[in-house]
Amino acid sequence: MYSIPNFQDISTDQISITQDNLWKTYFLYGYGYKAEQNCLRCPETTRLVEQIPGMKTAFFSILLPHKTIPEHRGPYKGLLRYHLGLKVPAAADHCGICVGGEVRHWQEGKSLFFDDTFPHFAWNHTDDIRVILFVDFIRPMRAPVSWFNQFMIQLIAWSPYVQSGRKNLLEWEAKQK
Repeated sequence: MYSIPNFQDISTDQISITQDNLWKTYFLYGYGYKAEQNCLRCPETTRLVEQIPGMKTAFFSILLPHKTIPEHRGPYKGLLRYHLGLKVPAAADHCGICVGGEVRHWQEGKSLFFDDTFPHFAWNHTDDIRVILFVDFIRPMRAPVSWFNQFMIQLIAWSPYVQSGRKNLLEWEAKQK
Protein backbone atom coordinates (compact mmCIF):
# COMPACT_ATOMS: atom_id res chain seq x y z
CA MET A 1 0.00 0.00 0.00
CA TYR A 2 1.21 3.47 -0.87
CA SER A 3 1.31 5.95 1.97
CA ILE A 4 1.31 9.72 1.62
CA PRO A 5 4.08 11.70 3.32
CA ASN A 6 3.70 14.57 5.73
CA PHE A 7 4.62 17.88 4.13
CA GLN A 8 7.59 18.33 6.46
CA ASP A 9 8.91 14.86 5.53
CA ILE A 10 9.51 16.14 2.02
CA SER A 11 10.10 19.85 2.60
CA THR A 12 11.92 19.95 5.94
CA ASP A 13 11.67 23.74 6.21
CA GLN A 14 7.93 23.22 6.78
CA ILE A 15 8.78 22.03 10.31
CA SER A 16 8.48 25.68 11.31
CA ILE A 17 4.72 25.54 10.58
CA THR A 18 3.79 21.85 10.96
CA GLN A 19 5.18 19.00 13.02
CA ASP A 20 2.28 16.56 13.26
CA ASN A 21 0.87 13.98 10.83
CA LEU A 22 -2.15 16.03 9.74
CA TRP A 23 -0.87 17.77 6.58
CA LYS A 24 -0.02 15.37 3.76
CA THR A 25 1.36 16.12 0.31
CA TYR A 26 1.47 14.16 -2.91
CA PHE A 27 3.91 15.98 -5.18
CA LEU A 28 3.70 15.94 -8.95
CA TYR A 29 6.17 18.79 -9.48
CA GLY A 30 8.39 20.82 -7.17
CA TYR A 31 10.09 23.91 -8.64
CA GLY A 32 10.03 22.29 -12.06
CA TYR A 33 11.31 18.88 -10.94
CA LYS A 34 8.92 16.10 -11.89
CA ALA A 35 8.00 13.42 -9.34
CA GLU A 36 8.02 10.65 -11.94
CA GLN A 37 6.39 7.88 -9.88
CA ASN A 38 3.59 10.11 -8.60
CA CYS A 39 2.97 11.51 -12.07
CA LEU A 40 2.69 7.98 -13.47
CA ARG A 41 0.02 7.26 -10.84
CA CYS A 42 -1.91 10.42 -11.81
CA PRO A 43 -1.56 10.68 -15.61
CA GLU A 44 -4.61 12.86 -16.28
CA THR A 45 -3.83 15.35 -13.50
CA THR A 46 -0.22 15.46 -14.68
CA ARG A 47 -1.32 16.11 -18.27
CA LEU A 48 -3.52 18.97 -17.11
CA VAL A 49 -1.02 20.68 -14.78
CA GLU A 50 1.67 20.44 -17.46
CA GLN A 51 -0.55 22.67 -19.62
CA ILE A 52 -0.55 25.50 -17.06
CA PRO A 53 1.70 28.28 -18.39
CA GLY A 54 4.64 28.82 -16.04
CA MET A 55 3.68 25.94 -13.71
CA LYS A 56 6.56 25.25 -11.31
CA THR A 57 4.99 23.30 -8.43
CA ALA A 58 1.94 21.06 -8.35
CA PHE A 59 0.79 18.71 -5.63
CA PHE A 60 -2.23 17.45 -3.76
CA SER A 61 -2.44 19.13 -0.37
CA ILE A 62 -4.37 17.05 2.13
CA LEU A 63 -5.49 18.54 5.44
CA LEU A 64 -6.69 15.90 7.83
CA PRO A 65 -9.44 16.65 10.35
CA HIS A 66 -8.74 19.30 13.00
CA LYS A 67 -5.55 20.62 11.40
CA THR A 68 -4.57 24.27 11.51
CA ILE A 69 -1.64 25.60 9.51
CA PRO A 70 -0.37 28.68 11.35
CA GLU A 71 0.22 32.01 9.69
CA HIS A 72 3.19 32.09 7.36
CA ARG A 73 4.20 33.70 4.08
CA GLY A 74 5.94 32.60 0.94
CA PRO A 75 9.56 33.58 0.38
CA TYR A 76 9.40 35.00 -3.16
CA LYS A 77 6.98 37.31 -4.99
CA GLY A 78 7.79 35.92 -8.45
CA LEU A 79 5.21 33.15 -8.15
CA LEU A 80 1.44 33.08 -7.69
CA ARG A 81 -0.56 30.32 -6.03
CA TYR A 82 -3.62 28.45 -7.26
CA HIS A 83 -5.87 26.10 -5.25
CA LEU A 84 -8.53 23.88 -6.82
CA GLY A 85 -10.97 22.35 -4.34
CA LEU A 86 -11.19 18.60 -4.92
CA LYS A 87 -12.65 17.27 -1.68
CA VAL A 88 -14.03 19.85 0.71
CA PRO A 89 -15.86 19.01 3.94
CA ALA A 90 -19.61 19.67 3.87
CA ALA A 91 -19.19 22.16 6.72
CA ALA A 92 -17.21 24.43 4.40
CA ASP A 93 -17.40 27.36 6.81
CA HIS A 94 -15.22 25.31 9.19
CA CYS A 95 -12.53 24.75 6.56
CA GLY A 96 -10.83 27.71 4.95
CA ILE A 97 -7.92 29.99 4.33
CA CYS A 98 -7.22 33.56 5.36
CA VAL A 99 -4.89 35.57 3.10
CA GLY A 100 -3.95 39.11 4.08
CA GLY A 101 -6.91 39.23 6.47
CA GLU A 102 -9.44 38.05 3.85
CA VAL A 103 -11.19 34.73 4.59
CA ARG A 104 -12.18 32.30 1.84
CA HIS A 105 -13.58 28.78 1.89
CA TRP A 106 -12.72 26.13 -0.66
CA GLN A 107 -15.48 24.71 -2.81
CA GLU A 108 -15.25 21.52 -4.82
CA GLY A 109 -14.43 22.30 -8.43
CA LYS A 110 -13.79 25.99 -7.66
CA SER A 111 -10.53 27.93 -7.83
CA LEU A 112 -8.70 30.30 -5.52
CA PHE A 113 -5.74 32.41 -6.65
CA PHE A 114 -3.53 34.39 -4.29
CA ASP A 115 -0.12 35.86 -3.66
CA ASP A 116 1.43 33.68 -0.96
CA THR A 117 3.82 36.43 0.14
CA PHE A 118 0.85 37.88 2.00
CA PRO A 119 0.50 36.39 5.49
CA HIS A 120 -1.88 33.43 5.31
CA PHE A 121 -3.11 30.53 7.38
CA ALA A 122 -5.49 27.62 6.79
CA TRP A 123 -7.67 25.35 8.88
CA ASN A 124 -9.84 22.26 8.74
CA HIS A 125 -11.97 22.25 11.90
CA THR A 126 -14.14 19.35 10.70
CA ASP A 127 -14.14 15.57 11.02
CA ASP A 128 -13.50 15.19 7.28
CA ILE A 129 -10.49 15.43 4.97
CA ARG A 130 -9.85 18.45 2.74
CA VAL A 131 -7.98 17.87 -0.54
CA ILE A 132 -6.92 20.57 -2.98
CA LEU A 133 -4.72 20.70 -6.03
CA PHE A 134 -2.01 23.21 -5.10
CA VAL A 135 -0.14 24.90 -7.97
CA ASP A 136 2.51 27.60 -8.03
CA PHE A 137 3.10 29.32 -11.36
CA ILE A 138 5.31 32.14 -12.57
CA ARG A 139 3.79 35.58 -11.97
CA PRO A 140 3.13 37.15 -15.39
CA MET A 141 5.51 40.06 -16.03
CA ARG A 142 6.84 41.92 -19.03
CA ALA A 143 10.36 41.49 -20.34
CA PRO A 144 13.03 42.16 -19.18
CA VAL A 145 11.65 41.78 -15.63
CA SER A 146 10.21 38.37 -16.61
CA TRP A 147 13.71 37.16 -17.58
CA PHE A 148 15.08 38.19 -14.22
CA ASN A 149 12.15 36.48 -12.48
CA GLN A 150 12.74 33.22 -14.37
CA PHE A 151 16.44 33.40 -13.48
CA MET A 152 15.61 33.89 -9.78
CA ILE A 153 13.19 30.95 -9.84
CA GLN A 154 15.88 28.79 -11.42
CA LEU A 155 18.32 29.81 -8.67
CA ILE A 156 15.71 28.78 -6.09
CA ALA A 157 15.29 25.42 -7.88
CA TRP A 158 19.05 24.84 -7.62
CA SER A 159 19.14 25.87 -3.96
CA PRO A 160 19.84 23.38 -1.15
CA TYR A 161 16.26 24.00 0.08
CA VAL A 162 14.70 22.61 -3.10
CA GLN A 163 17.37 19.99 -3.73
CA SER A 164 16.88 18.61 -0.22
CA GLY A 165 13.13 18.30 -0.82
CA ARG A 166 13.78 16.60 -4.15
CA LYS A 167 16.11 14.11 -2.47
CA ASN A 168 13.55 13.44 0.28
CA LEU A 169 10.82 12.83 -2.30
CA LEU A 170 13.01 10.40 -4.28
CA GLU A 171 13.83 8.53 -1.07
CA TRP A 172 10.14 8.40 -0.15
CA GLU A 173 9.22 7.07 -3.60
CA ALA A 174 11.93 4.40 -3.37
CA LYS A 175 10.48 3.16 -0.07
CA GLN A 176 7.04 2.77 -1.69
CA LYS A 177 8.18 0.33 -4.39
